[in-house]
Amino acid sequence: MNGVKTERPPVWFMRQAGRVLPSYLKLREQYSFSELMQSPQLAAKVTLLPVYDLGVDAAILFSDILVIPSALGMKLEFTDSGPRFEKALKDLSDPVSILNPDASKLEYIYKAIDEVQRTKPSGTPLIGFCGAPFTTLCYMVQGLSSNHTFPEAVALLYKNKSLAHKLLNLITELSIEYAQNQVKHGVSAFQIFETHAGLIPSDLYFEMIMPYVRKISSAVMQSGCPVIFLPKGLGTGISSIKPEDTNFLSIDWQTPIEEARKLVHPEIGIQGNLDPRLLLADKATILETLEKFVSFGSKNQNWIFNLGHGFIPGIPFENARLVVDWVKQTDWRRN
Repeated sequence: MNGVKTERPPVWFMRQAGRVLPSYLKLREQYSFSELMQSPQLAAKVTLLPVYDLGVDAAILFSDILVIPSALGMKLEFTDSGPRFEKALKDLSDPVSILNPDASKLEYIYKAIDEVQRTKPSGTPLIGFCGAPFTTLCYMVQGLSSNHTFPEAVALLYKNKSLAHKLLNLITELSIEYAQNQVKHGVSAFQIFETHAGLIPSDLYFEMIMPYVRKISSAVMQSGCPVIFLPKGLGTGISSIKPEDTNFLSIDWQTPIEEARKLVHPEIGIQGNLDPRLLLADKATILETLEKFVSFGSKNQNWIFNLGHGFIPGIPFENARLVVDWVKQTDWRRN
């Protein structure tokens, strides 16, 4: 990520500190998701589990993108079926009136970062993150995560652009403060998760959403911290991402990695893009698919091996470990 030539690509996974790890599931028998996230000691422990259990090269902070809506004043509960807001913005006549930013509600996360820094193995990077403004807005408007088409949130962009911009601006301003504080506490890189970019046409995305993403990434990049941007589902729109927008672009599994490299500006590194569902397959199928990445990895130093999205439920731990071991043991033919 810092332009250093290496014998192999670095490897980490989105959602690596979660259900794929037996050690995490044991902790979940004792603690709720909220308890794990809100205790700095427990959050730090979970953050580092994949480093020890999977052997990945980087840790990513154990937290959730919805801490921003919570800090904006929305009451949030993490249920077994996913996060749920007490009141969705779609059900309010004046959504802006209930949003009162309180940055102090994020202090426990910085304490968790401090604990990770104190306890992590020497040389292990810690990746911070936030949700991108549109994805965060989707959950706030819809109120729950069971319908990933977020029809009310998408409709808002068409029906009431003025309100959408007010909400996006509130999310963005608090996200900037949140991101800058993560950098102050020592994260090595910062990822912006736009999980639902593909819900709207790319031209609308660049018109209404990308200016807010750029505000966050610019604030982080100006501090000297590298930025990774994941715009899942943006398709050929990735060709419009500029070097001043991000240092690395995380590629989803819908776009072949070779095609993505042609589309993305040459000064931008890329990350990805293994289909996480491949890890449900047998070992031979996984290894056969992985071999296809060797040619790409031999030619591209500015590439981080990762998934095209996060781990999904049901992936066997041994398959996740198999991928990490393969990345580390493969001859990437880099001279």
